[in-house]
Amino acid sequence: MWLETERLHLRDFVAGDWPDVYAYSSDPDVVRYLPFGPSSVEQTKEHIARCIALARAHPRHVYDMAVVLRAEQRVIGSCTLALLEYEPRHATFAYLFHRAYWGHGYATEAMRALFTYGFETLGLHRIADTCDARNIASVRVMEKLGMRREAHYRETIWDGTAWHDEYGYAILAHEWRARGQHNVHTGVRQGINDSQ
Repeated sequence: MWLETERLHLRDFVAGDWPDVYAYSSDPDVVRYLPFGPSSVEQTKEHIARCIALARAHPRHVYDMAVVLRAEQRVIGSCTLALLEYEPRHATFAYLFHRAYWGHGYATEAMRALFTYGFETLGLHRIADTCDARNIASVRVMEKLGMRREAHYRETIWDGTAWHDEYGYAILAHEWRARGQHNVHTGVRQGINDSQ
């Protein structure tokens, strides 16, 4: 599967993506607010193998996409939409980008495309997730996506030295459509990646 935006190409991972993924997943600053990492080469390759296997599942419940910067034709990050097993019309999401590409709106652009796919093609009703309250950049991305903060969970994250708060964000299909988010792109195109 692939999605295209003005500057990005979102596609299923292939085994050869591991060097680009390792370049950002091994960076302590990139994974600072995540429960894993920095990743080793072996962990990176195992992660990509899992992504490839999940992409081949029928029915598919996890859309873990490589984000390719079209101008450079390289993987600069990833974004994920994961349908909940107990309620497949609800999904969680995630994104992770190489530090050199922070501050350019790529995470927002990629997630807009994936949310549009989720709401318009998969028929999702709700997309929600949490983030570390210290992760101001992620808070901004979620707010740019039109998500609302539904919860403030106190001291839910232990980083080995202290407890930290977490925010819960969500958006519903009718809210997404009302904001016109599905029209943000100059042409979100989708298709099947035949290279797998």
